[in-house]
Parts: sequence; structure tokens; C-alpha cells
Amino acid sequence: MKITKLSLYKVLPRWLFLKIDTDEGICGWGEPVVEGRAETVKAAVTELSDYIIGRNPNDIEDIWQTLYRGGFYRGGPILMSAISGIEQALWDIKGKYYNIPVYEMLGGKARQKIKVYSWIGGDRPIDVAAAAIEKHKQGFQAVKMNASEEMNYIDSFSKVEAVIERVASIREALGKDFGIGVDFHGRVHKTMAKTLVKELEPYRPMFIEEPVLPENNEALREIALHTTCPIATGERMYTRWGFKQLLQDGYVDIIQPDLSHTGGILEGKKIAAMAEAYDVAVAPHCPLGPMTLASSVHLDASTPNFIIQEQSLGIHYNEGMDILDYIHNPEVFAYKNGYVSIPDQPGLGIDINEEKVKQAAEIGHDWKNPIWRHEDGSIAEW
Repeated sequence: MKITKLSLYKVLPRWLFLKIDTDEGICGWGEPVVEGRAETVKAAVTELSDYIIGRNPNDIEDIWQTLYRGGFYRGGPILMSAISGIEQALWDIKGKYYNIPVYEMLGGKARQKIKVYSWIGGDRPIDVAAAAIEKHKQGFQAVKMNASEEMNYIDSFSKVEAVIERVASIREALGKDFGIGVDFHGRVHKTMAKTLVKELEPYRPMFIEEPVLPENNEALREIALHTTCPIATGERMYTRWGFKQLLQDGYVDIIQPDLSHTGGILEGKKIAAMAEAYDVAVAPHCPLGPMTLASSVHLDASTPNFIIQEQSLGIHYNEGMDILDYIHNPEVFAYKNGYVSIPDQPGLGIDINEEKVKQAAEIGHDWKNPIWRHEDGSIAEW
């Protein structure tokens, strides 16, 4: 079997889909994208295609090593996202070739169903208690919300109180066992993060996500001294080498690799195995489309230290289209009592509606994240 063609489709709301064709009529789908840099990743996949046209798609490890190590410069969000989407599509092909789901090739099931959480609150979090109650009525046992809007290096305690009030409103409405993930989104600097984690402690968040930017991970040591809340990070970290120091330092409780950014399914599996050796849980990041979610679920199914899965159905970013709109079998992502079943069809287990993908690609998108500024006009982290 040989790879014959790569086709890329930029589709709403902010995604890039990849289809890889073979000479045996088997195709695979992946999702190589950096949110806000879809065209850049598209160019990277096109450039990398010279290395894989004519290759046997079953040789996933060697193809990955070629794409990663074949260039003198390596790593980073663009290259690794391009490789990630290619790698996902190769696993989809391999599963279809051998007529088995991807998780069976990763060691088989380590559990019988996958716990998931839902997003609430939007970019500038509002009405979170009502939204959390609605998600609870839908069966979810956990939600995630952005902690705050812009927050400067040193900021007002009113902003801190606003974060606490939002989290407290959910805790009061839904009780002590409902999961509340609080995403700092890298918007908060070390000094304010220390204050926030201390003040959040009585409300027992499920985790505090990205309390500082990953380039400031050394600050996690000091932040961890101010809280017993689980600390999570990793969505903007790439490959096992990117996670190595984080795990060695020992201040993180949950890692969140994104399988469309960190290097793909097998790289995610290797990172998860590293985390297991440090007694760290895995909760893959996934505010993206159906290929990323399916890839994550297969990883989750076969990973003993998996804890909970992000999914983007109904997330505030998904304007115009959502994850179920591009697949013929939406039942594969049917959530029940806060869980989703493990796909049992070959490959990734999702049947892509190619006609709809092509129609959406004719419209395309130019999604960019907003540029935020502080009151004095200086740039703020989004």
C-alpha cells in the first residue's frame, strides 16, 4: 500500500482537515491545525508531503521520525501540528487496513467508557452557574470555564473576587462533587496566580489549568506552594521532550497534551507513559474537531492514567459548524451521564461527510483569536 495524495480543507469554525489517500482505496483523516494559524500549518503539511507520497502508510513510526528529524530545525506549534494531523490520518488508515479500531493497536482497553467534561462561560466568563446547571441536566458531571478576563502582572482584588464568586456560584448550585475546571488560559501572571489559587482553595476545583504560560513553567513551583488544588498544563507543549522537564520538576498533577499539536496519537501515548512513571494523570486538551476528539478517545481508552477528556460540542468558538456536523455517524459522540463510549469501528471510528467538508472548504475561514489590551493600552494575554 502506498500513499498517493494529501488533500487539505480549511473549514468552519476554525479547523483544518487532512485526507490522505492510498493506492488501495483506503483513506484516512486527520486534523493538523493551530487555531488562528491554519494557513501556516496548511503550508507546512504541503511542504512535508514530499516526504510521505509513495510511502507505506503503515510505517507510522518511521514516517514520524522522518518528518520530525528530517529537518535540522524541529519542534514548535506549526511543525508539530502538521505532523500531528498527518499521524492521525495514518492511524486511521492502518486501523481500516487491519479492520480494527486504533485503541486495539495501542494496547487495548484500559477502561470501558470515557469521562468527558463540557465548556461553559465563553471567553469573558458570564452566567456560569446557569450554564453549569444546564450541563448538569444534560448529564455532565464536570465543566470547565475560563477564570477571568485580562489580568495584569499586578491587578485589582476586585478581579480576584469576581473569579471566586463565579466558581463559588457553581459550587453552591451543584454541590461538593461536581467537577469545576478553572482555566487560567495563560492570562494570569505569577503574582496574581498565587493569589487566585489560594483564594480558590475552599471551592475545591477539579483542576487549575495553565496557571501561567508554559514558557514560565518554573513559576509552578512557587504556585504549588500556595494550593493543594490539582495543577494542570500542557496544551501548548510539544513532544515528549517538551514535557520532560515539567514531569521531572514534579509540580504538575495533570498533563493536557493536545493530539493535534503535540505530535499525534503515538506521541501522546509516549507522553502519557512518561507521566504515569511520575504519578501524573492525563486529560487531553481538545477544543477542536472530530478527528482530534476521536484520536483523543482512542488514547484515553488505552491509557491507565487518563482521568477526563475535554470535548468541544457547543463550545463558544464553534460558530457556524460544530463537531457533529462533519460526520455521518454522530452517535459515536453521544454523551450519557458524563461519559462517551469507546468507538468500535475500524480506524478512528468516525465516518467523515466528505461532501460537506468540501462544501465548507469553499467558504473557508480566517479565524484569529482576539487581541486584548489592558486599560493603559498595553497588550494583554488572551
